[in-house]
Amino acid sequence: MFEWAQPLWLALLPAVAGWAALAWRRAQGEAPAITLKHPALPLDRIARLPAPSLRAPLLLRALAFTLLVAALAQPREVGDWITPPPEGRDMVLLVDASRTLSIRDFTQGGHEVERMAVLKATLARFVAGRPGDRFGVIVFGSEVATLTPPTFDHAHVAAQIARIQVGMAGDDTALGDALGMALKQVRTRRLRPAVILVSDGADSNAGILTPAEALAVAHQAGVAIHALQFGSDPYAAGREARGDPDPQPGLADLARLTGGQFFAIASADDAGRVIRAIDALEPTLSAPGRAREVRDWYWALVAVAAALLIAAQAWGTRRSA
Repeated sequence: MFEWAQPLWLALLPAVAGWAALAWRRAQGEAPAITLKHPALPLDRIARLPAPSLRAPLLLRALAFTLLVAALAQPREVGDWITPPPEGRDMVLLVDASRTLSIRDFTQGGHEVERMAVLKATLARFVAGRPGDRFGVIVFGSEVATLTPPTFDHAHVAAQIARIQVGMAGDDTALGDALGMALKQVRTRRLRPAVILVSDGADSNAGILTPAEALAVAHQAGVAIHALQFGSDPYAAGREARGDPDPQPGLADLARLTGGQFFAIASADDAGRVIRAIDALEPTLSAPGRAREVRDWYWALVAVAAALLIAAQAWGTRRSA
């Protein structure tokens, strides 16, 4: 769509037309031919030069002034609405890096792969599909380590996800401390923050803060915890056979009591479905466009007008030389 940004300047066009009309009427009586006389020349050799033409330079200047007035009106081409980037939320990827994530009970591309390989591919796709969010990455085992605090630099986040190795934080599970670290790093903006907890469901057996204490903090802060159980806990059957008490909240309890969701992932296909489910649960805000793409053309009119003025000056100089 074409428009004039400052159309009031076009009111000068009648003035330019009036000037051009008066100048044209004066140019109708062009100067007589120029006679060059010299006392040493006979009368039949007196040189007569044609009178310089005033009309062509006048037309060039009139057109140049018209283009300059049009340039002042700022012609421009208006395109589509510019959609602002989506407004997201803070998300912390809380990854269990204990030895149980090295179990090869997942199938991908017809081959058995480690749980960790599927986990990293799933998280990388999740981050790439949410450009409006700030992502942080925390790994935990016996210890808790922040690989990156929440940031909009998704390339850096993806690089930190690729760095995760099984056993890098120890073999135990300090789930309570990991949740406490994640809750300290998220910030509430217009949208509530969320923690994506990825584990195999093993009980917390290390650290200072218990999962129940971290759960109370998350509930008070309004932070949703989405729990992704990758595979099954290999030690659950042994605990059930021994009749061990389990007073700690499980992954499903952590999700339910904070307004999040629990997902059991048993295959790479399940992981893809979980990505889409969390996208639906934690949508971003898309503001309507308030500006449009604009391509200005005043510079082209100014350039043509300058060329016409130069041509008019050169024409007059050549004809009078």
